[in-house]
Amino acid sequence: MEPSIMPQTRELQLKGLEMARYFKEFCEKHGLLFYFCGGCCIGALRHQGFIPWDDDVDFFMPRDDYEKLKKLWPQEADTQRYTLVQQSRELVDHNLFVTIRDNETTAIKPYQQDIDMCHGLALDVLPLDGYPDSPWQRKKQVFWALLYSLFCAQLIPENHGKKMALLAKVALGIVPFSGLRYRIWKLAEKKMSRYPISQCKAVTELCSGPGYMKNRYQAEWFSSAVWREFEGEMFPLPVGYDEYLHMVFGDYMQLPPKEKQEPSHDLLFCDLHHSYRQYKGKYYCVPGKGSRHSEGK
Repeated sequence: MEPSIMPQTRELQLKGLEMARYFKEFCEKHGLLFYFCGGCCIGALRHQGFIPWDDDVDFFMPRDDYEKLKKLWPQEADTQRYTLVQQSRELVDHNLFVTIRDNETTAIKPYQQDIDMCHGLALDVLPLDGYPDSPWQRKKQVFWALLYSLFCAQLIPENHGKKMALLAKVALGIVPFSGLRYRIWKLAEKKMSRYPISQCKAVTELCSGPGYMKNRYQAEWFSSAVWREFEGEMFPLPVGYDEYLHMVFGDYMQLPPKEKQEPSHDLLFCDLHHSYRQYKGKYYCVPGKGSRHSEGK
């Protein structure tokens, strides 16, 4: 029988929980600081589990721990089951952050369907960076972060106005070569993340898009984790979760209007029982549509 194009939200949640459990164990084993962000953070507090219509898992990590994760995962994790996917010179996956993917599932996103990569269900890991105290240094950080966002994702932003889209199109047109784009985003990444959290009064998100990089969070809110129940297990939240969530979401304990209580599936095709590998040529890297090389997964 042909797998359903979209499984029930609860199926996605339970598979995401399984991945989150492994990620938690890995981070604890290696002494990495991590915590829920966004929907899972709200879910832990308001529902003691997933928001009923939410279907993905996202974690924050301070930049130092994030960089350690990228180095440790290929050596220490169960890479037969879980692949850490990150943008590289050889792979442009249109993300600004790393994802942990379940090799035994399939979850193909429309903007990645022409890429030869691991298309398993993804768990997102987003870095937090120091927000420099100097206004001038902050302006420079935002400049480099915008360059990073453009040349790392290599997509025209659709939701930030016509002016932003036009500037992005022009910039990518001026730099059409993949090798040069890679050098630009690596330089931008180095420049934007050069402010250690330990030396700053605040932190920010630089890999979540232009809207979130405006946020200035008190560093103490993310200095440690507190544990709360989530789906019958304990998971970490930022110690300043209340301040963080109020800043980003307002009164997060109130349910949104009914019309907004809908899953935000952005999947072209999903099969939680079979590996993405069997769908190559059918749902991704389809002959005649073009494809791009990846890590050979």
